[in-house]
Amino acid sequence: MLKRSPRVFAAVLIAVVLSIPIAANPGGVGSARFALVEATIPDMLKAIQTGLLTSERLTAMYLARITAYDFNGPALNAYLTVSDHAIADARALDAARPKGIERLPLYGIPIVLKDNVDTFDMPTTAGSVALNGSIPYDDAFITKKLRAAGAVILGKATLTEFANFLTNGMPAGYSSLGNYGFNPYDPRPLPGGDGRPVLSPSGSSSGSGIAASANLAAAAIGTETSGSILGPGGSNSLVGIKPTVGLVSRDGIIPITADQDTAGPLARTVRDAAIVLGVIAGYDPVDAATHACLVPGTCFSDYTQFLDEDALAGARIAVPQSAISPLVDEAIVVLRSKGATVDVVPSLAGIGVPGILNYGFKRDLNAYLATLPPSAPVHSLAEIIAVNLATPGALKYGQTTAVASQALDISPGSADTATYLANYAAGIASSRGILDGVYDGPDNIMGTADDYDALLNPGAGTPARAGYPSVIVPGGYLPPADPVVGPRPSGITFSGTAFSEPRLIGLAYAFEQATKHRVPPASTPPLATDVVQRPAKK
Repeated sequence: MLKRSPRVFAAVLIAVVLSIPIAANPGGVGSARFALVEATIPDMLKAIQTGLLTSERLTAMYLARITAYDFNGPALNAYLTVSDHAIADARALDAARPKGIERLPLYGIPIVLKDNVDTFDMPTTAGSVALNGSIPYDDAFITKKLRAAGAVILGKATLTEFANFLTNGMPAGYSSLGNYGFNPYDPRPLPGGDGRPVLSPSGSSSGSGIAASANLAAAAIGTETSGSILGPGGSNSLVGIKPTVGLVSRDGIIPITADQDTAGPLARTVRDAAIVLGVIAGYDPVDAATHACLVPGTCFSDYTQFLDEDALAGARIAVPQSAISPLVDEAIVVLRSKGATVDVVPSLAGIGVPGILNYGFKRDLNAYLATLPPSAPVHSLAEIIAVNLATPGALKYGQTTAVASQALDISPGSADTATYLANYAAGIASSRGILDGVYDGPDNIMGTADDYDALLNPGAGTPARAGYPSVIVPGGYLPPADPVVGPRPSGITFSGTAFSEPRLIGLAYAFEQATKHRVPPASTPPLATDVVQRPAKK
């Protein structure tokens, strides 16, 4: 059922690439060393630009770790598909590299995509047996942007099936096509359980989070409707950026609903996440929501310009009462020590409006499926439901959400359409009203000195419904939940108003630099092939 390539060819090819010796330093300046585990994108670019590494070797190093830790060892199952031409793609980039320092932001850097993001050369399945082998006509808009920036697309990550919108009660990280993904901080199945992990990888972008955290890719692309980037970010001790809806194109991404969907990066540092966000952000004529990027100062191609260790000095941050916990209390101490004003404010009121996701799922998934080639296995939600019913093992947790969505009448003028339109308008007004009422500060006037720059840990739901951005950064480790589960990574989330990513990235970076909470998972330690050492020329 699950087709993973490469397993056989990779063992030989990776060994050949990794056996190529590193030449002595032609300049005789001294020894040089590169260690892959926890290396940043700038670290990788520097090693490539100075001749210590090639993209081909870097890609082979990641493939060796995937073989050791994803297919074998703890068997994390972060990857649904590994590109069988990643090495060739990297070699082609090396051959095309101009002399001197390459200026493309991801030139030769291996990236993994959640398997709901289209690639013309690999299947895009959303983890569903009904879409097994489905290859779209072309890349998603953000895939094209990543390739144009020089990225090597290493493969497609496992996910919670259909971004966790197939059924109720499906464990995070499970899909009928990919089975369970395991959190590298405790990669064990629950004793006596149904196979699910003892420690959840969280969110539907679970494989993306696992891969980035376990150093199985330089960075990852996830998607979020409500919590699917922030969840894996917190649970895997990562930085995750859930952008404003409209900052990043949704073209070529299997949807839940265009009303709330967005793609964003998961990475080990704020800088790396900012680099990737700058690559994928921007106007796409096919996605009307990105028309906002035509307004100067709204969207940026370089978010690293907003990294500021002093960003917390003078910042105003609101913490809802419901978010208070020992970990948040520790974060507040850090924020205040760096010059931020932190106020505890009343808990956010509930939105109190029925959901709109089922309607959007049927509408937007059918629209996506209609773009697939005639050879695709399915072309409608109804066909997906039928294939699932006919496929043994496809419905371990059922498909109640899909069935409920299919039952809706999405034709213009229907009662379901009228209900959806009313609920959507009410939900947007309510969620933005709740959030803006906090951001406006005590005087309830936007644009005055008492405005708040960010909300700390407000949860995913209300900002997601509003289409507002959030950035999660490692916040420490929670004590064991019970004797079975060890210490659990957790994150601190900064949420802001629409297109406030520059401010949020600055705050998250300042917090990251002040705390340095991230510790790599012990289950995926460095391999012998993870280090490149070049001796000084004698």
